[in-house]
Amino acid sequence: MIKNDPVSLPARPASALTRRGLFSLVGASAAIASAPAIARGFGSGFTHSIASGEPQSSSVLLWTRYVGEAETTLEWQVSETQDFNNPVSEGQVKASPNRDWCAKAIASGLAPNRWYFFRFVAPDGTVSPIGRTRTLPQGPTEKFRMAVFSCSNFGFGWFNSYAHAVEANDCDLAVHLGDYIYEYGKDNYPGPAETNPGRRLNPDTEIVALADYRLRYATYRADPDLQRLHQVLPMIAVWDDHESANDSWEDGAQNHQPDSEGEWSARKSIAKRVYREWMPVSDEAYATYDVGDLATLFRLDTRLEGRDEQLDLGKVLEGAANPEAAIAALATFKNGDWADPERQLLGAAQEQWLAAGLAASKARGATWQVLVQQVLMGNLRTPSSIVDGLSDEMPDWIRQRLIAASLASQTGLPANMDAWDGYPAARERALKGALDADANLLVLAGDSHNGWAFELDHQGAKAGVEFGVPGVTSPGLERTLAAVPPADFAAAAMSTNEQLKWANTSQRGYMAVELTPERATTEYRFVDTIKQRSTKLAGTKRISSAAGTHSLDV
Repeated sequence: MIKNDPVSLPARPASALTRRGLFSLVGASAAIASAPAIARGFGSGFTHSIASGEPQSSSVLLWTRYVGEAETTLEWQVSETQDFNNPVSEGQVKASPNRDWCAKAIASGLAPNRWYFFRFVAPDGTVSPIGRTRTLPQGPTEKFRMAVFSCSNFGFGWFNSYAHAVEANDCDLAVHLGDYIYEYGKDNYPGPAETNPGRRLNPDTEIVALADYRLRYATYRADPDLQRLHQVLPMIAVWDDHESANDSWEDGAQNHQPDSEGEWSARKSIAKRVYREWMPVSDEAYATYDVGDLATLFRLDTRLEGRDEQLDLGKVLEGAANPEAAIAALATFKNGDWADPERQLLGAAQEQWLAAGLAASKARGATWQVLVQQVLMGNLRTPSSIVDGLSDEMPDWIRQRLIAASLASQTGLPANMDAWDGYPAARERALKGALDADANLLVLAGDSHNGWAFELDHQGAKAGVEFGVPGVTSPGLERTLAAVPPADFAAAAMSTNEQLKWANTSQRGYMAVELTPERATTEYRFVDTIKQRSTKLAGTKRISSAAGTHSLDV
């Protein structure tokens, strides 16, 4: 049985000024020139603390980064106590420049449903910070709680959501739904006026090459609150688009220009490689995690594995001389390209794997089937009334996008073609698979930077519920709809969209999602600020769903 009273936290790593093994950002950019393929400028030894991930009932993946003068063999140890007098699992792993000095090992033979401590030891006796991790339960399980995050843009501010989750110390697992990093250069997103002056981005250009991606991860992983989160909780993580490039799909991305940035296949390969170097993840594109008899977590790839190119409302409306012509063009699009039954979001292989997995999870008696994935599944059309709030000061590109979204809504079309909304046939197949399996479907979604709660349906039949997590720092609709009070937008959005039962589009934070045999509950935790480091909350919101109802208690 899960106990939500975790063992004590290991000590926080010492200051970069007093301990070998942490680092300073000073000089990182200059050092890149002398070693273009390696994230330099972070010292030697254990430069980025430790992390763990991919938990199962008897194993967990361990991660560290150790910079030596040559490939170095590290010892790793797992123990039930912080003195490591009696390790329960141990072994060796190499830290190699070929993997940017990142080292990963699988610790096996562990007991289920148990907290452990782990560490790495270098040949000279240098010891990494001590980490804390946890195996998944096996058999009857009464409670399991996850800290769920998404959209952590370094330049917008501090990762206070991570810090609060560590301080709360009431979760068994961290889950990151993507946009763990962002690929943009400085002054792009965020712009100069929005950039937090305490957040120096490296490299300061858009990341394209191998060295770029490595240095960007090194910069993010230097953040003390992100390091601390990785130190005390195992993580299941999925990439979204910004780990490669904005609005990426299998064969391209909106923010990739082949003429100046080379072949997309090369950039995608680099992005995947560096993600797998720097993150405590396996190399599997998608995977399952059994939480005793309580749940199965399905880690999906809705981004790079099999996604067709996003449709574009702007192109649909090109040449429309008046609103009537625009509506006619959108109606044709709705019945044509948008409804195409062959369009894929997961890809055929992953789609079949998910349907079989949902059935297998239900057959083994798991209560909940949880999709750990990137983009919103719920139907979300833009309220037509949104155009009433457009101001003359609004940038033209935002104005045009909102007008297009309003027109699309009048024809029953969503605005976000990058979400499941842009792939309705794929969504219907996924929901049908859940219904065929008689699943208790719970969808976790990131990407949008906003908080949402949906009741999902398939052809009128209730099919599941969805919790959408707000961004850690990435701004929500309050940035583009500054003239519209957030409460007014939420009310209009719920009035327009039957599936939508709650929305918060103006606060940053994370979710604590608790599963029991009777109920799935999320507590949206909104941080007070991202402008400076703080663990103060501005507020919370709890929403739950009783098992078997596919309905929300808001």
